[in-house]
Amino acid sequence: MNRRHFMQASAAATMAALTGSAPRALAGPGVKKTDAKADCLILLWMAGGMAQTETFDPKRYTPYEPGLPSDRVLSTFPSIPTAVDGIRISEGLEEIAKVMDRGTLIRSHRVGDLGFILHSRHQYHWHTGYAPPQSVACPHMGSWISRMLGPRNPDIPAFIDVGQNLEIGGESDSLKAFHTAGFVGSEHSPFLISDPADAIASTRPSEMIGASRFENRYKKYKQLVEASAAGKYGGEFQKESLMRSLDNAHRLLSSPAAKAFDLGQEKKEVYDAYNTGRFGQGCLLARRLAEAGARFIEVTTEYIPFRFWDTHENGHNRLAELKRTIDRPIAQLIRDLEERGLLDRTLVVVATEFGRDMMVEGKPGLTVKEQVKQPSVMTDIKHYGMHRHFTEACSVLMFGGGTPKGKLYGLTADERPCSIVKDPVTIEDLHATIYSKMGIAPDAGLEIEKRPFYVTKDGKGKPVEGLFA
Repeated sequence: MNRRHFMQASAAATMAALTGSAPRALAGPGVKKTDAKADCLILLWMAGGMAQTETFDPKRYTPYEPGLPSDRVLSTFPSIPTAVDGIRISEGLEEIAKVMDRGTLIRSHRVGDLGFILHSRHQYHWHTGYAPPQSVACPHMGSWISRMLGPRNPDIPAFIDVGQNLEIGGESDSLKAFHTAGFVGSEHSPFLISDPADAIASTRPSEMIGASRFENRYKKYKQLVEASAAGKYGGEFQKESLMRSLDNAHRLLSSPAAKAFDLGQEKKEVYDAYNTGRFGQGCLLARRLAEAGARFIEVTTEYIPFRFWDTHENGHNRLAELKRTIDRPIAQLIRDLEERGLLDRTLVVVATEFGRDMMVEGKPGLTVKEQVKQPSVMTDIKHYGMHRHFTEACSVLMFGGGTPKGKLYGLTADERPCSIVKDPVTIEDLHATIYSKMGIAPDAGLEIEKRPFYVTKDGKGKPVEGLFA
């Protein structure tokens, strides 16, 4: 499926979500709040395909020199020790190395085989648990958690998404397809903040409009929704859900809880410790929102084709900068949550849509379209790095929420193709583990259009026992 067809199918599925009636809870164990290990989930999303051999699963290091055969290179950075004996990660992640004793490193995450590799398709699959396209708009993981658990603080949106601009980039329509609550209702949609530095502006009426004019617009808009075709074509459920989302947003504007969105309230030394750019600011915002009572916060490095982790050329130099962007903020977030007594009840997950390899596209033994021409011999530094999409293995970090401390889970081969050789973790089972830590059974779900729909695909995800303390 090409990009255009995927975007068309995704848009159709999004519209289809508005034509259904209210979803009905399925019988089954569902939510088991007493078993929850965590009250809040922070997902730190490395958008674009983070190269595992350049970050959390380093292999043999080969320095660059002109004339170097490409197939000799597995890692373009040397490895460094961490706070845990026997666990080494890539140079440039020195601060994360210092907090590895607080969490678990998974080296054996295996993403889905979706045929032609397209970032937005794999991101859709990871965030919803279902491969696109679907006949209904699948809810984002954050929307499922909002729907199943509700808000921790009624004045703070349960699901907040930080860092992704949905109006730029060649796959923006496809990204919108999973940044949605789908059939569970608009009130569980993400509260979108593209730039964390301007987050506080999202909680205030525009100064150009003025308070009284804003209130009048709010009332008029509610009247418009009430009288609109939403009731005719989307059903009373979707209309009522949209009305509740409007009320929730309006309540935030006048709530003292809105100050959680204001990074200017942090001390300069704390702000500086996080501030490596938008992602670092997003990590600081995530900590403030977790403290204030948000249920699910996603912070992304942002996906724009051929930028950031989408390293199709000059990978080594670009990854050196990317690691500088994420290293200090992630480590500082873990330390701050721990110092505030929040880490035990806050699950922090660092993940990406797939890994990378210089020579292998997709999964070994599975033929997919080659998307990068890597020369057999390097003649320029731009050839030095992890360029192709590798779906056989990638790494995930997990902290807090009942996660073992100082643990390494899973193993990949030391030599190319660096496939998983021990304890593979599929998307279904990783999701089952995450949902279980949040107190949601993997077979919890809803019936929509007479079709059962679960938080993990077909309700068959199995929590990984080794990822629980």
